[in-house]
Amino acid sequence: MVNDEPILDPDLPIVDPHHHLWDWTSRLAGAPPAKHAYETVQRLTPRYLLGELLADLESGHHVEATVYIECRSMYRADGPPAFRPVGETEFVNGIAAQSASGLYGAPRVGAGIVGHVDLTLGDGAAAVLEGHLARAPDRFRGIRHSASWDADPAVLGPLGFRPQGLLADSAYRRGFAHLARLGLSFEAWVLEPQLPEVLSLASAFPDTAIVLDHVGTPLGIGAYAGRRDERFEIWRRSIRALAAADNVVVKLGGLAMPFCGFEVGDAPGCERLAALWRPYIETCIEAFGVERCMFESNFPVDRYTCSYRTLWNALKRSVAGASASEKAALFSGVARRVYRLEA
Repeated sequence: MVNDEPILDPDLPIVDPHHHLWDWTSRLAGAPPAKHAYETVQRLTPRYLLGELLADLESGHHVEATVYIECRSMYRADGPPAFRPVGETEFVNGIAAQSASGLYGAPRVGAGIVGHVDLTLGDGAAAVLEGHLARAPDRFRGIRHSASWDADPAVLGPLGFRPQGLLADSAYRRGFAHLARLGLSFEAWVLEPQLPEVLSLASAFPDTAIVLDHVGTPLGIGAYAGRRDERFEIWRRSIRALAAADNVVVKLGGLAMPFCGFEVGDAPGCERLAALWRPYIETCIEAFGVERCMFESNFPVDRYTCSYRTLWNALKRSVAGASASEKAALFSGVARRVYRLEA
């Protein structure tokens, strides 16, 4: 894996608005061989905690702060099931406090936290949302209850446990309705064919900020293999339609995940990656504008394809012709505004 490329634009401030922390070593002990590419992701990085993240943050790019996104990590082992995800917020808030001490370097890890609440609890979700806020009042910014689904089980593999049509579920929407009241945002992880469902949700709740993860997750595996040109046009139409919803912003990244199915070979360099990713990135920027787009790392999941150092080089190369003010928005400004981080 390439990790020695010269850093492009090394002084450009970055707020990484999408990373995870986990320790799956015990879960993976004795696990059967991987049957899906996402299981390979888990085995590549079974442990990714503060030390591992700091090694990436200090690999050359000027990362000033990060936002943690839920990944079913460090849930409470007991207590009411609905409140067990609050353990993840407690865990990350502790990591963030360590980072805020300054003893671990300049980047402020977990300056914003996005947790998980089961929105199908309906009105019962309100108490859990308030529980997260109580544990991290200065950092908790929103939740993610992923709705990713596809008819082909080969697409999501071990992540294919959510029901079809979740974003339209009436109980889910009753739970969703409490986000705006509490000033919380919603992180939408869906697959490309589901983008119209996000538009329906955004239209029904115009006062709730919605962040679309991973440019809507274009697909290139399973039933979508060999159909990239066809699916790109469908994806582009959906992105343009979604951009009409003023309450939606989009994260530019996640294209190194296995779901996209890019064939990059071993240890791809940033030029190769930028060329593959640029059509998706440019389409989103054209549709949403630089004030509603933010670059993300999605680490350590995107380690499936490249190093942290190479990933940010590729993202920088993909917008090499942008102005200084546009780059400032894309790499840090939008993330600071959306997640209400200190400048």
